[in-house]
Amino acid sequence: MALMIPPVKLKWLEHLNSSWITEDSESIATRDGVSVLYSKLLANKEVVLLPQQVLCLKGPQLPDFERESLSSDEQEHYLDALLSSQLALAKMVCSDSPFAAALRKRVLVLQRIFYALSNKYHDKGKVKQQQHSPESNSSSADLHSVSERPRSSTDALIEMGVRTGLSLLFALLRQSWMMPPPPGPGGGPGGSINLCNDVIHTAIDVVSSLPPLSLANESKIPPMGLDCLAQVTTFLKGVTMPNSGADILGRRLASELLLGLASQRGSLRYLLEWIEMALAAAAVVSTMEQNKVLQSQEGLIGYDCFMNILIQMRRSLGSTADRSQWREPTRTPDGLCSLYEAALCLFEEVCRMASDYSRTCVSPDSIQTGEAPVVSETCEVYVWGSNSSHQLVEGTQEKILQPKLAASFADAQTIEAGQYCTFVISSDGSVRACGKGSYGRLGLGDSNNQSTLKKLTFEPHRAIKKVSSSKGSDGHTLAFTTEGEVFSWGDGDYGKLGHGNSSTQKYPKLIQGPLQGKVVVCVSAGYRHSAAVSEDGELYTWGEGDFGRLGHGDSNSRNIPTLVKDISNVGEVSCGSSHTIALSKDGRTVWSFGGGDNGKLGHGDTNRVYKPKVVEALQGMFIRKVCAGSQSSLSLTSTGQVYAWGCGACLGCGSSEATALRPKLIEELATTRVVDISIGDSHCLALSHDNEVYAWGNNSMGQCGQGNSTGPITKPKKVVGLDGVAIQQISAGTSHSLAWTALPRD
Repeated sequence: MALMIPPVKLKWLEHLNSSWITEDSESIATRDGVSVLYSKLLANKEVVLLPQQVLCLKGPQLPDFERESLSSDEQEHYLDALLSSQLALAKMVCSDSPFAAALRKRVLVLQRIFYALSNKYHDKGKVKQQQHSPESNSSSADLHSVSERPRSSTDALIEMGVRTGLSLLFALLRQSWMMPPPPGPGGGPGGSINLCNDVIHTAIDVVSSLPPLSLANESKIPPMGLDCLAQVTTFLKGVTMPNSGADILGRRLASELLLGLASQRGSLRYLLEWIEMALAAAAVVSTMEQNKVLQSQEGLIGYDCFMNILIQMRRSLGSTADRSQWREPTRTPDGLCSLYEAALCLFEEVCRMASDYSRTCVSPDSIQTGEAPVVSETCEVYVWGSNSSHQLVEGTQEKILQPKLAASFADAQTIEAGQYCTFVISSDGSVRACGKGSYGRLGLGDSNNQSTLKKLTFEPHRAIKKVSSSKGSDGHTLAFTTEGEVFSWGDGDYGKLGHGNSSTQKYPKLIQGPLQGKVVVCVSAGYRHSAAVSEDGELYTWGEGDFGRLGHGDSNSRNIPTLVKDISNVGEVSCGSSHTIALSKDGRTVWSFGGGDNGKLGHGDTNRVYKPKVVEALQGMFIRKVCAGSQSSLSLTSTGQVYAWGCGACLGCGSSEATALRPKLIEELATTRVVDISIGDSHCLALSHDNEVYAWGNNSMGQCGQGNSTGPITKPKKVVGLDGVAIQQISAGTSHSLAWTALPRD
């Protein structure tokens, strides 16, 4: 007979926990809400339906009651069999009712949400991990007391066993190496030393069999495991020295095991520790050589073992690396190489990797007025989307449907895509602009469209660090310098330029008043308002005050920068069409205020908010970046996940009609580690850790880079034509997009 409840296999995915925490638990009370959440479980394959057994409706075998005479016991037996069969059939029918099916789905959804909540808020191990993360500023003493969890007797026994076992093993190995081996059968040498070396050899085989970087994510290793690794590493370092008492083979195997562990842990720290160990051992060997007490094959390591590690590191450099300069240690006839040479080769490889990744890095402190950049390298810039006002410098072509290499932008360090215009900042801090020029938004002294990049003039002369240009309304632009001063230009309606009036400004003009003497580290130009963040965490807003977008508790406009008094310790701000989002310096708090239509504030409703209000759904996460668009908002977490709220295709959930009143994880990017996001008027870009660019949203001008202008694109899709290009930065304008290879300075 069939099972009463259709069998399922449950497999909760850890990286989806945060998305389940943000789900509206009240929706579980409705059948439609449960159905949507259960469909999510099926789509993510966290619930897998198993094949059901074949339904068998055949009841128990009964005798012919007319011909056979049965005892009362037999009659009772057959009656029980019939009743059991009927009861089972009734249960099966009832379990297939709509109510029972909905109840099972509700239980599974609740089970999933409970698992996510218990892992996030009740797993003390994770608390400890979070508190030791780079973002934490708490003292180590406080962390220790908070992260300690009550240990059971079983935990204590296991830890005691592991620690005692390691101590015993180390003591036996040292004793076996230090003591002369007992004679074997017939007076030959004993096997104690061979046994010691066999132990290390076995450990090497285990480490070698692991997939690359198996020990790299220390947050996934229990504290006891990390403690064991530290003890093993300390012991092996002592063994590698020529005066440790271990035999030559033991010292060689210890150095090979240490190298294998350093490689698996994938950290610069452990590679440098191995190099330090190898050089120290080589120095002792050199001293012994001078004193003529050196034994043969001293200070060596297995050539094949070392080269396997080196080749694995070299693969990470890719095909662009200059292989002609690669050096290898000299191999001896018996398959060994010098520890000293190996250390030098490994150190050279580390330096080469660092050079490869930082080849276009320029320190912001080194950019001084009039100085040449420290590193000068051609930057590849790819453009796509609308070129209706020459914002892509691609002649008369109205739209470009997929990324095109743009030679005009070759010396770009930073790029800002605005409303039908583009600004390029070079490494020396100079700014050039092209595209639509109405209302003086380009800062070139007129309102003409500019078909080629033209340099702006800043009085007094300054090196510009960042530019922010509005994606809507009549166009205005902000820029802050390397010294933290702010310039503005373009349309001045509503006082959004911050000069105390509503005049259009066709040249960049320094904002005075409350920002004078402040060091500004972030600016954002919204559709009709502006914002700036100072180095000491103060938020200033000005421009149109309707809907409360300025955060001062009213709807009044301001024509000079005005301090938002209700929050502090702000690190970043983003202005949208009628709302503002601010992020704290430590990434732990996100505030939003202004127009709440379509849920773009993320507070679970559509109300206007006149003062900064914490976005509760993002509490408990480390947020790296926030973006405000026309009718939607984005945030990027420190773990590389993207959350969206508001309405439209920018939610990336598969529908252009969807609305999310609270931040919701973009499932399509859940398995991708995103390192940067950018939002235009109604389309979004995301950059992955693997230098891939994803786009979604409005695609009417080809701004999503899919080779067409159909759409909208309702789920993030990889932008075509950028395979193999090391994209490092992205920018989304009103209807055009740019991606380029210069590494960001910040």
